[in-house]
Amino acid sequence: MEQKKKHYSRADIIFLIMNYTFFAIFTLICVYPFYYLIINTISSNDLSARGFINFIPKEIHLENYKQVLQLRGLPRAAFVSVGRTVIGTAFTVLASAFLGFMFTQEKMWGRKFSYRFIVVTMYFNAGLIPMFVTMNTLHLTNSFWVYIIPVIVQPFNIILVKTFIESIPKSLQEAAEIDGAGFIRIFYKIILPTCTPILATVAIFSAVGQWNSFQDTLIYVTDQKLYSLQYLLYQFINQASSLATMVKNSTGTGLNMAAIATQQTPTSIRMTVSVVVVLPILFIYPLFQRYFVKGIMIGSVKG
Repeated sequence: MEQKKKHYSRADIIFLIMNYTFFAIFTLICVYPFYYLIINTISSNDLSARGFINFIPKEIHLENYKQVLQLRGLPRAAFVSVGRTVIGTAFTVLASAFLGFMFTQEKMWGRKFSYRFIVVTMYFNAGLIPMFVTMNTLHLTNSFWVYIIPVIVQPFNIILVKTFIESIPKSLQEAAEIDGAGFIRIFYKIILPTCTPILATVAIFSAVGQWNSFQDTLIYVTDQKLYSLQYLLYQFINQASSLATMVKNSTGTGLNMAAIATQQTPTSIRMTVSVVVVLPILFIYPLFQRYFVKGIMIGSVKG
């Protein structure tokens, strides 16, 4: 049987045109800043510094990336950022899943008090100085674990996971309990596999937060070996002029490379480092997008 063609009224057509136009413009507004950064990093540094590169790249080259990737401390900072992102995300997801599960268990002693106590921390903060004193007392300053431990328990993530778990039929857990499964076995065998969408959402939140964070390095870390990539970006942007001079005066790369290096400008340094830091998230985010949308929709509404 042939499907009937849907007929649109004039009002529907006008609405669709306006709707698609609005979202097309909105998409361009969101995408253009990244496009602007990229075309300026691969175009002539002189033209870029004078603001002549707006839509189309000119005199394309990739020397900016070669020079920026040779900046001192960048590989180590990248290793620190990747490490804190992977380890921090894993711990945060596991803690959010376990606490979210336990707060749905009526047998848990002090469940309501503990849950409310954690939620309260979303609204009240001791402040920067008490936090620094606490980290220093716990010997976490100038330690890699200062990136991990303070952010393991995230109230917002726990609320998302708890709400998601409450939407799962209780008959699954009851059946497992009849078969003799304990809380830990139920958590690993039933809850974790069922909560994949919301856990992927929590993973995105945590990974983006860990990757983009630089204030914890600024406050708690003075050891250059523990500098994160974002903190180096912060330093590079503030010292772009001196970095450009350093790259220009760099030797040992050959005559051609030296000639290209002299074209480095503060603008090229800022934009190239920004692209290097942003690109990993831009590539990873689409892989989790389908879980992200499903997890937010299910985890935010109970019913």
